[in-house]
Amino acid sequence: MPLAPRPGRLFCFGIGYSGGALARALLARGWQVAGTCRSPEGLAALAGLGITAFPFDDLPGGAFAGITHVLSSVPPGADGDPVLARYGAMMAAAAGTTEWVGYLSTTGVYGDTGGAWVDEWAPLAPSVARQARRVDAERAWREGLSAHIFRLAGIYGPGRSAVDSVRAGTARRIDKPSHVFCRIHVDDIAAVLMASIARPNPGAVYNVCDDLPSAPSEVVDEACRLLGVEPPPLVSLERAGLSPMAASFWRDNRRVRNDRIKAELGVTLRHPDFRSGLAACL
Repeated sequence: MPLAPRPGRLFCFGIGYSGGALARALLARGWQVAGTCRSPEGLAALAGLGITAFPFDDLPGGAFAGITHVLSSVPPGADGDPVLARYGAMMAAAAGTTEWVGYLSTTGVYGDTGGAWVDEWAPLAPSVARQARRVDAERAWREGLSAHIFRLAGIYGPGRSAVDSVRAGTARRIDKPSHVFCRIHVDDIAAVLMASIARPNPGAVYNVCDDLPSAPSEVVDEACRLLGVEPPPLVSLERAGLSPMAASFWRDNRRVRNDRIKAELGVTLRHPDFRSGLAACL
């Protein structure tokens, strides 16, 4: 994905799975990357990649010097967005030199549509409190910093896929007819973010998902096929023994359109469906 000719300097709040994928892609293109992490082990790992990393609660005053691009992957809590609460003034002071701001949100803000399709202009109808907090955080990032909003579907990739759960013996095939989920490979998240960096449109909202909403049982079936093992038996949602958090994701059934990342950002997904993505994970 082409970027601006001049490499920039990214600061990422919460360099985790998705932020790390972007950081590695930018480092390979000559960028400088800094950001935050909460664990000592994570800080050490980021330093090993050449990333300047700080504890989230101990960011020095000069950390934003020379920063051209900012990304946050930190979710809001019951008290609101912790990044804006703690560092909003610092980011506002650096706005004159910041060329791009991005915020990673979730397609969960659309709530349940009964399987109907939604695009970026669909009404927001969060089903649970954590999704409602995302709606508030999106609004705050857009109003305060004209951030680009990226609504991510279910994230998977190396080490976090159905291939890994099948290998670990923890995969379950849950039978809930007509219920689908949308998903996105972590490498395609990085590609979308880089495309936005190359074509800024402050305040824009993008759905980040692949082309094929599908039942989770289909994904497990494909992982088993790739690994040459028998799939686990189908079980009902009620008998699956999910945690309250995991069960809450099954409240919403929706199909999410990704036309805008293609038409406006020129993105061609590397993994347009779970079959391609799982094969890459394997």
